[in-house]
Amino acid sequence: MSEILCIGSVLWDIIGRAPSHMRQGSDVPGRITRLPGGVALNIAMTLARFGQRPVLLSAVGRDAEGEELVAACEGLGMETAHLYRSDDLPTDVYMAVEGANGLIAAIADAHSLEAAGDKILRPLTHGPLGTAAQPYDGIVALDGNLTRALLETIATSPAFARADLRVAPASPGKAERLQPFMNHNRATLYVNLEEAGILCQTDFADTESAAAGLLERGARRVLVTDGGQSATEADAAASHTQAPPKVLVTRVTGAGDTFMAAHITAERGGAEREAALTRALQAAARYVSGEMPS
Repeated sequence: MSEILCIGSVLWDIIGRAPSHMRQGSDVPGRITRLPGGVALNIAMTLARFGQRPVLLSAVGRDAEGEELVAACEGLGMETAHLYRSDDLPTDVYMAVEGANGLIAAIADAHSLEAAGDKILRPLTHGPLGTAAQPYDGIVALDGNLTRALLETIATSPAFARADLRVAPASPGKAERLQPFMNHNRATLYVNLEEAGILCQTDFADTESAAAGLLERGARRVLVTDGGQSATEADAAASHTQAPPKVLVTRVTGAGDTFMAAHITAERGGAEREAALTRALQAAARYVSGEMPS
């Protein structure tokens, strides 16, 4: 199939960035931007930039913010026809503050996505993208902004029985929601070092040990990142660890989503496992340096 389904948060990102180091209570000059965002949408934007055809499955309100967001998504090359549009739920929003020392704080208001529940999956369960009798046979990028109950449903649903599931938590605070995919035979997990530790209920010194820990707990295949440190891709057959390019960091929100999308694109294009990891790390480095557009 030519499309890649992106299921999860589609919202507005409001990001405040300052060039100085920040701490709790800091009040410094900087820039505030509003851009289309959310884990699923960030992945979709990068996929579209790489020439793929992302299809969004999420909840977006029919308010003014929602109309503007859908128009922006369509302008960026994403398929929005299968979004669940609600008259009663407002469009979700994410707010973050970043300093020169990284992410300071963030709040994700994804309550509408959670309230919509399995309504966002109707195109996969009742057509036109698939049904339980004729499940979707392609790549699905799935994010942890969905409720634990809905993620459990997806993990066992016949509608996803043939899908190549690529799963990422929305944040360390939601990493535990990925537990239904720890023993899933069609899932690849994309997590950072902290999220791997939460899933395994322990602390890891590096991505190699984190990947090994996830596999020991039943994960089929994992990719573990650690910011500017080495990243590891592993399954039961092999493990590959690489260091990302060294760059000046100008932003961090969305870096993991860019890494995931670039890795999916590289593998879909036929790249071997080590080459796919290299391309994903290079893309993430270009993103955090500001070389790749938001």
